Amino acid sequence: MSQLKGDCANCFGLCCVALPFAKSADFAATKDAGTPCRNLLADHRCGIHDKLRQSGYPGCTVYDCFGAGQRVSQTVFAGTDWRTAGREQMFAVFPVVRQLHELLFYLDQAHRLDPHDDLAEAFAEVERHTVADPDAILALDVAEIRAKVNVLLLRTSERLRTSAKSYRGADLIGARLRNKNLASADFRGAYLIGADLTGSDLSRADMIGADLRGADLSGADLGTCLFLTQPQVNAARGDARTKLPEALTRPAHWAAQPARRR
Repeated sequence: MSQLKGDCANCFGLCCVALPFAKSADFAATKDAGTPCRNLLADHRCGIHDKLRQSGYPGCTVYDCFGAGQRVSQTVFAGTDWRTAGREQMFAVFPVVRQLHELLFYLDQAHRLDPHDDLAEAFAEVERHTVADPDAILALDVAEIRAKVNVLLLRTSERLRTSAKSYRGADLIGARLRNKNLASADFRGAYLIGADLTGSDLSRADMIGADLRGADLSGADLGTCLFLTQPQVNAARGDARTKLPEALTRPAHWAAQPARRR
């Protein structure tokens, strides 16, 4: 769904201003919340967009607002630039709407895979929150909304998966899981940082909240994964053989990554 993908041309660079980041392996410099990134141009575009990784900003290539940027910029604030008015409120609204848009992404996928009225109704309800006035958005209990949605997502996952194999919340950091049959497994909230999943079958595996930073997905089959997001894919490693869901894009940096020694 196009509305759940970031459209930087219709956003006021909110992720580059509203959010903070600290100097680290992901960011070359520290930036406070509400302060424009030093690479942000006057037209709200990134001045180093084509060379973020080479410039020390790989964290920016992992982030995805799920379309919240243009929703806040063009709908909630009706095209009003933060440089002219309401910056503090806009910066506070943005992360709330981003969380709601992530829930919409999950609900949309769940409904496409397993159409049910309760999923469609939940989607409509969450979407109504994203177009409310700023004060109403800031008054939302996002944790409560997330809990309600999670019940529906769990139900969908259980209906679609044929395996009871569960790694929910498991510490699989650096685990060697090459060429494994992990189809329909539950990886909700699992720590797969740096894990080797080369050539493994992850079809219909539930990946919601799984941490895939640095995980090697080369040749792995994630084509029908449940609740896999672009940020998760962007944070991982992969190659031309990696199968991804149609809604996700193969990261450009994958082709440039050196092969891991076995």
